[in-house]
Amino acid sequence: MQTNVETFIGCTASFAEAKTVLFGAPYDSTTSYRPGTRFASRAIRGESFGLETYSPYQDKDLEEIQVFDSGDLELSFGRVDLALADIKAHTAEILAAKKRPFMIGGEHLVTLGAFDAVLEAYPDVHVIQLDAHTDLRQAYLGAELSHATVIRRIWDQIGDQRIFQFGIRSGERAEFQFAKNHTYLQKFNFNGLTEVIEQLKDKPVYLTIDLDVLDPSAFPGTGTPEAGGVSFETLLEAILDFAKLNIVGLDVNELSPPYDLSGASTALACKIIRELLLAIN
Repeated sequence: MQTNVETFIGCTASFAEAKTVLFGAPYDSTTSYRPGTRFASRAIRGESFGLETYSPYQDKDLEEIQVFDSGDLELSFGRVDLALADIKAHTAEILAAKKRPFMIGGEHLVTLGAFDAVLEAYPDVHVIQLDAHTDLRQAYLGAELSHATVIRRIWDQIGDQRIFQFGIRSGERAEFQFAKNHTYLQKFNFNGLTEVIEQLKDKPVYLTIDLDVLDPSAFPGTGTPEAGGVSFETLLEAILDFAKLNIVGLDVNELSPPYDLSGASTALACKIIRELLLAIN
């Protein structure tokens, strides 16, 4: 992998020396409401230089860890299958080098491509999802590959008792009924997350954070805003707790910069990524 021209702040290690590899998946072809997440990774890299590399929350610095930014993938907007295949292949290359993939979406469907590669490398992987939406539909408008179905497609592969959903406050009744029998779902907040982290601390975990888990008063820059979300402070507390986990792959998705021209949502996304990088390394 070649060094990217523009990187997330502090992520300047070489591929060989890095423990974590950052990459963007600028894709939003199945977005059901407001598109624009394809612009997230580019905006995040630029806005990241408004941050310090040092985190006072953790007393850690990005310059003290080894992260390689491999840039954005060039994905087919006309073919969902090709886009997911390219994401999977890139993730698999990272995993084959014994490194941790960290993807910036993109709509939430991009998680499926990365997860498929992680599952092949870690067959006993468990999933923690922070999100406003269940994403458990069998299909959306006839399409089984959609940002509204991504967690259902993951469940198809790993089955019951391995998916843990927090902050969920939107979905069809059928999705909530499905979750009662097949996933661990905590509505509205992160209650129980500490216990789940303790339960999973010796297992490989894939972490997916849909940024619309945040309340839109703090994070309006997303395609499907949903009132009643958590605060930045609550999400940060969870991120710090994730340091206890063996996170083998992760993603942050669903920032849509065009819907917050102030740049505040992008700046918030940058801070979340900084804190995640420091927590898991």
